[in-house]
Amino acid sequence: MTSILQILLLILSMAQFIIIAHIILSWLINFQVLNLRQPIVASIWDGMNRLVEPVYSRIRQFLPDLGGLDLAPLIALLAIYALRIVLINNASAFI
Repeated sequence: MTSILQILLLILSMAQFIIIAHIILSWLINFQVLNLRQPIVASIWDGMNRLVEPVYSRIRQFLPDLGGLDLAPLIALLAIYALRIVLINNASAFI
């Protein structure tokens, strides 16, 4: 059963990586380091948005409107960290 725990932790690590990569990519696009008119950047941005927007949209339903400040990625990362802590602390249940 520990392999199930390892798989769950791997999935959470991949989700964490994708969210952090999306945050960094959004900063690079907003500060015009990267340009969405470049096909490779546009396709990567579109793919990243397709991965994270379903999660972000559910989180945004519960957050107040803060103007241009989007806290959905931060809440998603906190949820991932909390899930990791719960899984690791209850690892004995998987054995």
